[in-house]
Amino acid sequence: MLKISKSIKTLDESDIGDNLLHYDYNVKYLLSLIRKGISQDDQHFLSSYRSFEGEVFENFVYEKLLIYAAENDNIEKFVLKGFHQDKIKSHANTLSISEKQQIVYRTKSREISEFDAMLITKDKELYFVEMTLVKSVLKLRKRLRKKKALLEIIFPNYEIKALIILNEGATGVRQLPSYCTVWLTEEFSAKGVLDYIVDTDARKLLPKKRIKSDKMIEAHVLKLYPFRYYNTISWITKTIRSHKKYVLDMNFLMSQKVQRYHDLYNKFYIGYVDASEVREELSLDKSLEDDHRVIVAIEKKHSDEITLTYYIQQTRKILYLYSYDDNNKIIREKKDPYGITITEVYHISKMMDEKYKLNASNLATIKKLLEETKTEA
Repeated sequence: MLKISKSIKTLDESDIGDNLLHYDYNVKYLLSLIRKGISQDDQHFLSSYRSFEGEVFENFVYEKLLIYAAENDNIEKFVLKGFHQDKIKSHANTLSISEKQQIVYRTKSREISEFDAMLITKDKELYFVEMTLVKSVLKLRKRLRKKKALLEIIFPNYEIKALIILNEGATGVRQLPSYCTVWLTEEFSAKGVLDYIVDTDARKLLPKKRIKSDKMIEAHVLKLYPFRYYNTISWITKTIRSHKKYVLDMNFLMSQKVQRYHDLYNKFYIGYVDASEVREELSLDKSLEDDHRVIVAIEKKHSDEITLTYYIQQTRKILYLYSYDDNNKIIREKKDPYGITITEVYHISKMMDEKYKLNASNLATIKKLLEETKTEA
């Protein structure tokens, strides 16, 4: 297990020079608030500052991890990012560096996952690192599950683990999965970095400090198992509906391999219904045509419960999700027009012919089957 160093725990900056100040920060809006004299207690200021502080914390911890990795005998490889790596553009279906200089896995058009840092130990353990200033880590679980699933798929020869780095006082730590190692640091402040950015007469910076070690590698050199994101999700949709007797192949769905994919995708698309079949259930607007396609999916929540959800695509970039809250009440949510779900729904809808059509009776059967999986769990 990786153990936190005193230098990281106490947020010691003495060994990273001015490296923190060499990063680019998304502060345009924050600086506009400062110029307008907006109070630091204002919600707009607090929200913008917290986002900025999270950026600085990630960069600080990454700088410290570079040194930690170079000095730790059990760490074999450490993935470079930011100004520490060569300018190599992101590539599809592999780990690489994004335009924002982050470690990402992407399809041709969309990022699937982003990693704050990544390292490999001599024990064939691959750690992905999550650094955050959130006060409660409970909402992290779904994101961690997705990242772990992706890495297990593309790196089957490694044991995948997570290193979570938080400030002291964060809650929910004990409820994180067993594959997580948690480091708690003293309380972090980005005030010094902000002061430097705001100061128009700021001092000249020291040159960037770079770690020289054979352990340091570019993301793209890691050899991974071939994985095709859209091909796989199409295969799952086809197979889950191919049972000769039942509306869903539950043995296929609940197999270990497919549940790992469920952790990655969060939802599987299983068919479609006419809007008329679910108009009352989803409180759909009367202007929506009766035969408008409503894509049906089964979503895996952070609690591992699997539930029915629905997607209605009005245009190529306008997509609504209909899901159930904890009180079984329908919630309508507009999806990000540039997010991967838009592309998934468009891709899956094109491949669904008449045999994927469901009705209200099918939906009732599927709900019952999903309830049974919850009981068995």
